[in-house]
Parts: sequence; C-alpha cells; structure tokens
Amino acid sequence: MLRGLVLTLMVCGLAPAQETPGVGRCASCHRAQALTQPATSMAHALEIVAESQILREHPQLEFRQDPYSYKIARNGERSIYTVSDGKATLAMPVAWAFGLGSAGQTYVYQWNGAWYESRVSFYRAIGGLDLTMGAASLHPKTLEEAAGRRMSARDAADCFGCHATNAIREGKVQVERLTPGVLCERCHGPGEKHAGAAQAGDVQNAGMPQLGKLTTEEMSDFCGQCHRTWSQIATDGPHDVNNVRFQPYRLTNSKCYDSADMRIRCTACHDPHQEIEKTPAFYDARCLACHAAGQRTSGAGTRRPKPCPKATKDCVTCHMPKYEIPGSHNLFSDHQIRVVTPGEPYPG
Repeated sequence: MLRGLVLTLMVCGLAPAQETPGVGRCASCHRAQALTQPATSMAHALEIVAESQILREHPQLEFRQDPYSYKIARNGERSIYTVSDGKATLAMPVAWAFGLGSAGQTYVYQWNGAWYESRVSFYRAIGGLDLTMGAASLHPKTLEEAAGRRMSARDAADCFGCHATNAIREGKVQVERLTPGVLCERCHGPGEKHAGAAQAGDVQNAGMPQLGKLTTEEMSDFCGQCHRTWSQIATDGPHDVNNVRFQPYRLTNSKCYDSADMRIRCTACHDPHQEIEKTPAFYDARCLACHAAGQRTSGAGTRRPKPCPKATKDCVTCHMPKYEIPGSHNLFSDHQIRVVTPGEPYPG
C-alpha cells in the first residue's frame, strides 16, 4: 500500500493554522464544493458544545447502569457530564462532541490533564444515551473508570486528527488552533499559498495535491487514514462484524475489486463534498457502470464483471447488506460487494 504517498498527503493536513485560508477563501474559486460541503456530516464530525445541535435539542440526557448513573445537562452554552455511584459524584464540562453521522455522538472531556472518551454516547435511533461502542465489555472499578476511557496521546491525536482540521502539530493535539470538522484543508492540505498564487495568476506556484488523480488503491489508502486501510484491519483486526464500518478494508475484499479500475474507487460512489446519498436507486448507475453487458469506460481495468441475472435496480439492497454492530443502534452498509446467500455468516 502506497505509504509514501499517504504520509505525504497526511502531512498536508497538519500545517500551522496561519497557512490555512478556510472554506470562505476556497469558495471564491471552488463555489460548488464550498456551497455543499459545509452542510455534510463530515464537516460536523467535531462540534464545540455550544453549537452541538444534539445537545441543544436534548438539554437533559440520562442513563443508568447499576451502580452508576449518568447525566448530561445543559447549562447555558455548556453541557455538564455527571456520573455518580450513589456515594460520590464526578462532574465536568463536555469539551467536544464527536460525530454527527447516522449513528450518533460521543463526548470527550478533560480530567486531571488527560483526555477522556465518555462511557455513554447519544444514539439517534433511541433518542438518548447508551453505552459507547466498546464500553460494554469493560467493567469499571472506580468512578473515574465509570465516567470514561482515558485516551492515550496517540488515541487523542487519531480522534482529533480525523474529526477536525489542522488539529495536530508535532503529533500532539492543539485544540486552540483546530477548526472543528473535516473541511477543505484536512484533505487537500494547506491552502494559503495556493489561494494567494491562484489569485495572483501564478500558476507555477498554485499547485495542490491532485486528489482526483489518485488511483483506486491510492484513494483507498488516502480515505483509509481515518476509515482504516486494508492493511490495518488485516493485521490488527477486528475480524468480525465490528469491521463493517471500515469501508476501505471491506471494499478491497470484494471479488470485483480491481486496484487498476477507477470505477470502484471511493469517489466513484461518494462525493466527499456532498452529504452521503441513502437512496438505493442512486447507486444503480454506479453498479451498472461495471455490471452491464459490454460496459466499459475510460480508466477502467481489464475486468469485465458479469451483469446481475436477477435485477438491474436497487443493487445495493442485495449485494451490500446492512449489519448492526452490537450496541451501535445503527445499521452499516457492508462494502464487501458480493453475492449474498441467505443465512450465511458474516465474512469477517
């Protein structure tokens, strides 16, 4: 997997804050993208508490798992996270709200100088709190452990680095300089010099990484910085239904995956500047770009997949089944495209 390229592109998103012009300046040339991208879930992958729509609309959230009780209560522009075992209580302000996808939102707070992931999260499907994914297998012995999981410096850098723009400097989280959410520079790299050169007509110095020219394999690794690469999951796991949310790994395991075929790279189906499309019919044209008799397009590989003998519409409803990760309260589309046999076990 093309590590050199991936690391180069990752560094682009870690430049000092003064080198990033923000969406507003990008919009002067890239109007269409700048108009839609800020409204996507990725653009709200991290929110300050004052602007969290979920926390504003749910001013008091409660959950209990004996002997612990949990509460997130709104107080002005803040939300206070409180955990009690009936004898003692911990209370701290929520620092950041992570996630605004179809599943829900998890909260991060600071305690004794360290970052913690809250043991409870908000889930849209139930409209309330439940244990954060992965927390059910843990058995806290102290009130501090019951409140949340202490994050290592690497954990914090990974989380903020993927949910915010310009969040990491020299491997450390710099909250005072980050911009919440995945915005232009998180993927395209610092834009100050590019924007200045473009406005001055200096074509030679206006170059930016050409993400649209990435091969299928390169794009899987690029998106896999945050959505996990094939090599990460193949080496470290998990190798069960919990990996269904790691799309680059699942896609690469598809029988029809061809690293030379642009028709199966991430952006063939998903425009990162648009909110993800949830209507199955939307993807039919993408499927038929490969699975239509005699179909062949520019940039295609040598494979000529057979057309489906059953149907030519709503392809993903059969060939990309949805699975629920235990405790997620959410169904994830499996990107390991295949012929699915009813009752077959999950192909981890």
